[in-house]
Amino acid sequence: MHSLDGDFCGLVLRGAFHPAAADAVPPLPDGTSAGTVVLLGFAGRAGWPAFAAAPEARDGAPDPLDRWSRRVVDGLAARWGGVALYPFGGPPWLPFQRWAQRAEAVFPSPLGLLIHPVWGLWHSYRGAVALRERLPIPPQATAANPCDGCAARPCLTACPVGAFTPGSYDVDACADHLATSSGEVCMTAGCLARRACPVGADHRYGTKAAGFHMRSFRASRA
Repeated sequence: MHSLDGDFCGLVLRGAFHPAAADAVPPLPDGTSAGTVVLLGFAGRAGWPAFAAAPEARDGAPDPLDRWSRRVVDGLAARWGGVALYPFGGPPWLPFQRWAQRAEAVFPSPLGLLIHPVWGLWHSYRGAVALRERLPIPPQATAANPCDGCAARPCLTACPVGAFTPGSYDVDACADHLATSSGEVCMTAGCLARRACPVGADHRYGTKAAGFHMRSFRASRA
């Protein structure tokens, strides 16, 4: 048994769970099943400075955040004797949204993103580590989906091109808008639909982080 305490290199622990067959966690290299899966990611603005100061953020090569995440999570997996897993790099895609809901109190939002009762929509999962041991996990905190008490749902009306409707996201309409002069406010401030959510408003990404994510999204649609 080992401790997961220590420096997470800019990431934070985002909960853990004991996987069942329905969770589709890949087997360990020797073919056995993982006993525990630990999720890692960002929560609020705290992780951005660590990434922004990293060489991947400045080398001009593609996918800087994914490459930084791989370096950091691979290092943690090696330290803990586990296997690193990622929400990117597919297909096939690992079911990180399912894993996140198993690991902590997060819920599907009308935008399709998972919402956290404290962080709102301002959080992400950058990787996970599958461990052989079945580590003790504290009981998950009880919380309600904050979207259930939000009658106005401003997230669904704030998009300038109506890209979001209940249960769907028009990716092409969003990307096309960002390529116009009218989309400049979204490119600099971040997604207006996401920013309209009142939950966790104090944790909204700053302009540098928001701009980075919007540029990355636009580049992925080029």
